[in-house]
Amino acid sequence: MRLPAQTAGAPKAAAAPTAAPVTGASAAPHGGIEDRIARFATIWGRAIFPVTATSLTRTEFERHLLPLTRRLTEALHARPFDASVAQQVGAELVAVHCTDPEALAGTLGVIESYLVLYCGPDGPEGSGVEGTEEYRSRCARLQHAIAAGYARALRERTLREQEAIARSALTARTDAQQALHASEERFRAVFEGAAVGIGIADLDGNVLEVNDTLLQMFGGLEGHVRSRNVSEWGHPDDTPHVWRMYGELVRGERESYRVEKPYYRHDGTVLWTNLTVSLLRDADGTPQYQLALMEDTTERRLLNLRLRYEATHDALTGLPNRTLFFERLEKALGGAGGDRYGLCYLDLDGFKAVNDSLGHSAGDRLLVEVADRLQSCATGPGEVVARLGGDEFVALTTGSDTEQKVTDLAIRILTALSTPIRLEGRELTVRGSIGIVEGRAKERTPAEVLRSADITMYRAKAAGGNRFEFADAEADARAITRHGLTNALPAALERGEFFIEYQPLVHMRDGSVHGAEALVRWSHPQYGVLGPDRFIPLAERTGLIVPLGRWVLEEAVRQARIWQRQHGGSALRINVNLSPTQLHHPGLVADTVAVLEKSGLAPGALCLEVTESALIGADDELLEPLRRLAALGVDIALDDFGTGYSNLANLRRLPVSVLKLDRSFTQGMQQQPANPVDVKIVEGIVALAHSLELAVTVEGVETGAQAAQLRALGCDTAQGWYYARPGAPDRIHTLSLSDAVPTPS
Repeated sequence: MRLPAQTAGAPKAAAAPTAAPVTGASAAPHGGIEDRIARFATIWGRAIFPVTATSLTRTEFERHLLPLTRRLTEALHARPFDASVAQQVGAELVAVHCTDPEALAGTLGVIESYLVLYCGPDGPEGSGVEGTEEYRSRCARLQHAIAAGYARALRERTLREQEAIARSALTARTDAQQALHASEERFRAVFEGAAVGIGIADLDGNVLEVNDTLLQMFGGLEGHVRSRNVSEWGHPDDTPHVWRMYGELVRGERESYRVEKPYYRHDGTVLWTNLTVSLLRDADGTPQYQLALMEDTTERRLLNLRLRYEATHDALTGLPNRTLFFERLEKALGGAGGDRYGLCYLDLDGFKAVNDSLGHSAGDRLLVEVADRLQSCATGPGEVVARLGGDEFVALTTGSDTEQKVTDLAIRILTALSTPIRLEGRELTVRGSIGIVEGRAKERTPAEVLRSADITMYRAKAAGGNRFEFADAEADARAITRHGLTNALPAALERGEFFIEYQPLVHMRDGSVHGAEALVRWSHPQYGVLGPDRFIPLAERTGLIVPLGRWVLEEAVRQARIWQRQHGGSALRINVNLSPTQLHHPGLVADTVAVLEKSGLAPGALCLEVTESALIGADDELLEPLRRLAALGVDIALDDFGTGYSNLANLRRLPVSVLKLDRSFTQGMQQQPANPVDVKIVEGIVALAHSLELAVTVEGVETGAQAAQLRALGCDTAQGWYYARPGAPDRIHTLSLSDAVPTPS
């Protein structure tokens, strides 16, 4: 919310004074936090003291504002943020008689201009656009809360006054029957001097008396108020129960009622009031008159409507925000707009590049233009567009044939976005990905619908973007499962849910076990044993692959050292996979050396496998850690060779000693006769590798014919189900003792 420090027509005293010169928008006052709090309280006091009806001196008044300033400062910094504290601050202002409207305007202006400046953060947490915007957003919400608390306290105070006046009026009426002269004077004093409007009418509704306050509320024209009948003051917004209660009162069936009721003034404007109507009886208890007390709540209602609008609409685009859209969606899912609904969840493709290249102000203008185009697309009955935040928008349609309607809506949106937008002297082509959820009302919650739409939108983005996809229950379930696995990964590592299986690496010339590849598994408590293809990509995206990879390295090296002791010192090679993220980690070399030194395993017994795709186009900076490890004696294997389409000439600059041939090149050799094309490819790769003094390992050997063909082509080592499936470490020990080619498992 943006409120000026001084409203139009307000006295100068209510404006927020400048306590100290400020250079630039980001300049912050010097001094400790208590000094800045005191200076803020001084500015606050100078702004509202002249319009405050109080017996305190200015200095005493400013001291009274100090604890309120501290509360606002604590709320500004609180995590989690809670703006409700500021409501009590608004109530405190009413408690010290700051009831003039200019006091509230001055307070909001001072808080908007100076709270973040004097009481906000002065460290790194508040630096930068995002930090500043966060604290300005908090400041705005604190303003809203202060205004709400102020309005509530003022209303309660007025209601207390109303009740006190009503009691006085009734008491005066009763006393009049006992001592007419004295009671008339007391009643007249209350009647004329009351701060609320008072009117007296007979039981037929004819207005008999009104005070000047009520007269002024209706525009000051006496003829428009006196000699009128209350039945003429109906309004289209009157609810039926208002006049039902009125009928009960004049019939003597109830003593009073209180409602919020609008009236038309003579100039056509609307007067909103808190109306309290009481029945006056004579000494015998017979109904005689009706007494109406009116509090003018028009300004307060307008303020509440303004605050409501700002709380439910996006400040940048003017579209409904997440809060209001959830209300609309909840109604639609409840069947208010029809028996079906359709929702489009839009995310702009490549919007971050606009912010990074042209700046956030240009990005904001782009979002405003996109919002305008989206509004022009959703013009049908029951259609609404909202901005959820960032570059995410939603469009909702309801009715009966929503599948066709939401499809047409998505097409209109993509078509509207296809026209280039001129920005910063250039034309930008805007693309978007849309996830669509369509279904029957009363079957899903708003959170479930938006989650499904969000998942579907990312599926459309992954398919290339600038398109829409319909939600699919199975795809949603897979995405939710991936999300659950991602969240469970850190705890799984701490709880020891990961374990390693070892697949033998066999010398092809004699069938003896050369070593083993360490393959990590996840023993998930819900989904059972998961292979690396289920969780390694998730660990890559979250960064957990670094601690997980180190754990695999430690466990594999420790196991290799155990095998070495069992074989009387002869070491079996252990192969451990390295992910692209691990290659970029600055501690790769140090961690590897530390693990080897701790276990006592020689570097030559360790082979680190790196996928070919991870090294495509690798520069010297990326290759340097691998070169250092190779210089220490650690073997580097190029895994999945042949799938990355890299330049074969690059092999000369890579610090690798082993090529692991991808299984796709050898599948044609599983049966005889072997595929001649595959044979020629493998023969060429083996010749190339050996000419570069590289060993060749073949993956995925599954038949004896395949093994024999690969042996004849000169491959050095192999692994696959023909020799053994991945298993526990003790199986490797048994196989190594056999010193022969095992039968298929």
